[in-house]
Amino acid sequence: MKNKQAITLLFISNIISGFAQGISMMAIPWYFVDIIDKPEIFAFFYLFVTFLTLFWGLYAGTIVDRYSRKKVFIYTNLICGSVIGLISYYGFLNDSNPEYLLPEYLVLLVFGLTIFNYNIHYPNLYAFGQEITEKRNYGKLNSYIEIQGQVTSMFAGAFAAVLLTGITTSSFTLAGFNITFPFTIEAWSIQKVFMMDAITYFVGITLFLFIKYTPIDKGEVHLGSLLSRLKGGFKYLRSNPNIFAFGTLSYILFAFTLVEVHVLLPSYVEKFMNSSADVYASAEVYYSIGAILSGFLVYRIFSKYNEYLSVVLLMFVVSVAFLGMSFSNNLFLFFAANLILGVTNAGVRILRTTYLFSHVPNNLIGRANSVFGSINVVIRMILISIFSIPFFLEDDNIRWGYFVGSVLVLLTVITLLYYYFKEKKSN
Repeated sequence: MKNKQAITLLFISNIISGFAQGISMMAIPWYFVDIIDKPEIFAFFYLFVTFLTLFWGLYAGTIVDRYSRKKVFIYTNLICGSVIGLISYYGFLNDSNPEYLLPEYLVLLVFGLTIFNYNIHYPNLYAFGQEITEKRNYGKLNSYIEIQGQVTSMFAGAFAAVLLTGITTSSFTLAGFNITFPFTIEAWSIQKVFMMDAITYFVGITLFLFIKYTPIDKGEVHLGSLLSRLKGGFKYLRSNPNIFAFGTLSYILFAFTLVEVHVLLPSYVEKFMNSSADVYASAEVYYSIGAILSGFLVYRIFSKYNEYLSVVLLMFVVSVAFLGMSFSNNLFLFFAANLILGVTNAGVRILRTTYLFSHVPNNLIGRANSVFGSINVVIRMILISIFSIPFFLEDDNIRWGYFVGSVLVLLTVITLLYYYFKEKKSN
């Protein structure tokens, strides 16, 4: 594999910044659900910022295809690190009062900025990976990206459990196991979490400055106006309807998983399982373990088979897991379902990305992904709106959100099979 050093530095930077981002993105929903008891404000803002990413995602795709992907990483890290660092500093200026809480709008600003960063970071990450990797190594690269990302998420989940609740006794529960500590840890304030987050962005910038690489697959850079570059992406997908259908439909599991993590899961743990932050954070640990296993095994197992049908199979399996979560609050089944979600969501992402790498040129991959992402945003907005209905916020009705997810994924499976057999019949 060429550009090994560049890929290694890319992964290290992603691990460092992803660790702190993971803690922040777990801390913020829990902050609104448990600390200030205003989940409806968070749900409304999540819907609003998701709507904004509909437009930002399309523009981000044109940036990824137009400019140096290394510079895109550097500038986005600089913006995020600076803003989040200033917000954290403001919190430290006022936290002499033990009752002080960082203003809600600043916490939401960090969440919104991180979501915006995700919408350019991951398309840029995959496009950069495709640009500096040989075609025969696409599957291996995507597996590595998934493994490092999920190992990071697993440790972020474990640290989030400790930092959000603290350790006031000699024992602590994580992932269903009691862990004994010879010391205590005070729960971190949200501004401390944000300061750690900001620092890692600047560490990431330093690492990116040392990245040197030789492009393997870039293609002609389209230099036209924003509108003409957008049209180029739409034109490509319009002339390849099967790629458009697969790229859009195979992304639906990711859409539901994002909403599940930020909207359903915190309330599900508190209201249906009657549990605390350690169970909430442990769900992320089990999800990450599943995703890590997926990174090691899925491509090795399914690379011998049809990638399209492999995606269909994994999505069917997770629809069954969601169905089980809607009817049972058993802790063992809860952790098992999150493990399955990790295996399937990561597996679908690996196989889906490898399929798209093999079918979409590198100079169009950013815009193609931005179209898929924008459609995905619309789906997430619909889901967030549904789960913001008072019915889901009453008693333990949040569990029916997983039933909705099960039905949605199952319908997607049926539609994917329809397009698969339609294409096969035409050939």
